[in-house]
Amino acid sequence: MSDPLYDELLQLALEAADRAGRLLRDGRPADLGVAATKTSPIDVVTEMDIASEKLITGFLTEHRPHDGFLGEEGASVTGSSGVRWVIDPVDGTVNYLYGLPSWAVSIAAEKDGETVVGVVAAPMRGETYHAVLGGGAFNNGERVRHRPAPPLSQALVGTGFGYLTERRIGQAEVVRALVPQVRDIRRGGSAAIDLCDVACGRLDAYYERGLNPWDLAAGVLIAREAGALTGGRPGEPASQELTVAASPEVFGVLQPLLEELGAWHD
Repeated sequence: MSDPLYDELLQLALEAADRAGRLLRDGRPADLGVAATKTSPIDVVTEMDIASEKLITGFLTEHRPHDGFLGEEGASVTGSSGVRWVIDPVDGTVNYLYGLPSWAVSIAAEKDGETVVGVVAAPMRGETYHAVLGGGAFNNGERVRHRPAPPLSQALVGTGFGYLTERRIGQAEVVRALVPQVRDIRRGGSAAIDLCDVACGRLDAYYERGLNPWDLAAGVLIAREAGALTGGRPGEPASQELTVAASPEVFGVLQPLLEELGAWHD
């Protein structure tokens, strides 16, 4: 049986993501530029990131005024309901800035600290992925499952790179060691989409160091509800230190390999 609270949270997340996605797709100015930078000169914020987060938080607050928020662009409210929304208003901002299609709106709802709803809307793909804890994963309403596992040597693996030079150097060394052991590496530029691609069977695996809660919350739930395994370092959950998602058999080989290669530290 469905949980009425989870149903409510899902419908609100779907509507908020749809509204933000349409704003970003249809309202992108031709002369879009960088509004600010964060951890480095290449870690950028645009005026549309800010507008998208404002739209999402305003819509959700209107319907659930006692919920908390954690947003990439500064939304931080404790709330009193036990529900917290974790929001990435544009996951893949550099792609969005350059007019590349791989960007998404990511919204997760936590209940008492556990992610129970995840929605990732990718407007330029015409796709919206969602999952509810214990209810499976879906793309545009159709159930999705991870790809049957190949040997690691035939696995297509997604990853991403951080914005700090020291971290990027370390990540490049991990990729250099990993490339000969897998089918190939893909770098899409949106962690949320990469996690959903694992869920949909478009990637066999994905890993990255340095993800924030808003980057991974919705996508990790979607991947897991599609039957993939998710985690960080062995025995730990996905975190800023390391996030890994893969079909179970690939996960069992890839996670210890990433540990050996030091993918969890700079």
